[in-house]
Amino acid sequence: MSAVYQQFSAFRSLKEAASQFQLLDNHKRRNAKWRSPRAAIIPNFHLPMRSYEVKNRTNTEDIKSLRLITAIKTPYLPDGRFDLEAYDALVNMQIEHGAEGVIVGGTTGEGQLMSWDEHIMLIGHTVNCFGGSIKVIGNTGSNSTREAIHATEQGFAVGMHAALHINPYYGKTSLEGLISHFESVLPMGPTIIYNVPSRTGQDIPPRVIQTMARSPNLAGVKECVGNDRIEQYTSDGIIVWSGNDDQCHDSRWDHGATGVISVTSNLVPGLMRELMFQAKNPSLNSKLLPLIQWLFHEPNPIGLNTALAQLGVVRPVFRLPYVPLPLAKRVEFVNIVKELGRVNFVGEKDVQVLDDDDFILIGRY
Repeated sequence: MSAVYQQFSAFRSLKEAASQFQLLDNHKRRNAKWRSPRAAIIPNFHLPMRSYEVKNRTNTEDIKSLRLITAIKTPYLPDGRFDLEAYDALVNMQIEHGAEGVIVGGTTGEGQLMSWDEHIMLIGHTVNCFGGSIKVIGNTGSNSTREAIHATEQGFAVGMHAALHINPYYGKTSLEGLISHFESVLPMGPTIIYNVPSRTGQDIPPRVIQTMARSPNLAGVKECVGNDRIEQYTSDGIIVWSGNDDQCHDSRWDHGATGVISVTSNLVPGLMRELMFQAKNPSLNSKLLPLIQWLFHEPNPIGLNTALAQLGVVRPVFRLPYVPLPLAKRVEFVNIVKELGRVNFVGEKDVQVLDDDDFILIGRY
C-alpha cells in the first residue's frame, strides 16, 4: 500500500506542478504585449503589382506633385450599368481643363454602390483610355483589410498609378489596428490615406499618419478635418490635399496644402485649376462658394449627380439610395450657373431645371 500511496502522491505533485505552470503561462499570455503580425508587409514579399511591366507605372513623387485631383463622377445608363461613353466624355473634359488626376470609384464616384468587379473594371478602363494623360488613383480602400489588400492588388495589376485608402468605418478598430491595416496595403504602391471622420465615424490622428509617413509609398493625406490639421502635417513635411472644397483655397495658399481632391471640379475644372495654380485669389474663391455650398446641401454626391444631369452631360439616372435634389434646389442651380457663366461649366447644352419625372431611380442593377 505504501508503494501505491507514494506513486499516487508523486502523481498528485506532478499534477499540482502542471497546474501551477499552466497558471503562470496564462498569466504571461494575459500580460504579454500584443504585436501586429508582420507577414503581410515584408518589404520584398511578392505581389502582382510589383511587376515593372505594368502600364503607366509611376512613383510616389509623381503623385505628390499633383495639385488638382478630381473625384470623378460615375454616370449610368437607364438600366443602371455604367455609361462609359458619358464617363469618357467627363474624363476628357477634366484633362482638357487641366485636372492632373482622377479618383476612380471614390465616394463621389459611388464606389460604395459598385461590386468589386465593376470597380476594378472601371479603374482598368480609365487607365487604358486615359492613363497616359492623367494620373489614375483607384479607391481600393475597404473596412475589411482582406478586401483592401485584394482590391489594391488588382488595381495596381490593371495599371492604376496610386491607391486611395480610407480607415475602416462602421466596424471601427483601435489605433494599433489602423496602423496594421495601412501597413498591409502601403507596400503595394503609391498611396493616399483619406481622413473623413464625418463618414467613417473615426478620426485618423496624427500619430497614425506620422507612423505611416515612414513608408516611401505614402504619397500623402486627403484631409477633411480642417486647416489646422493640414498645417500640422505640412510643417512636418507630409504632403496634404484638402478634402474640403470650401476650404481648399485657404488650405493651398495659407496652410501649405499641395492642392485639393475636389468634387466641384467635376463641374468647373478650369476655375478650380485657376484656384489651385495661379495665385491667391479670394475674389474667385468667393464667387465659387455659393456653388460649393449648393453642392453639399445634401450629402455628396447627391448635388453633383443632380447638377451634371441638369447640365446634360450625364443621364438623370440615380442608383439608390441617392435621389435628386428637390425642385427648388434645381431652380437655384440654374441661377448659380447663370451667375458664374455657362461657359465655365462642363458640357455644351443649356442648363435645365428638369422635372421630377425626368429622373430614373434604380434599386436593382
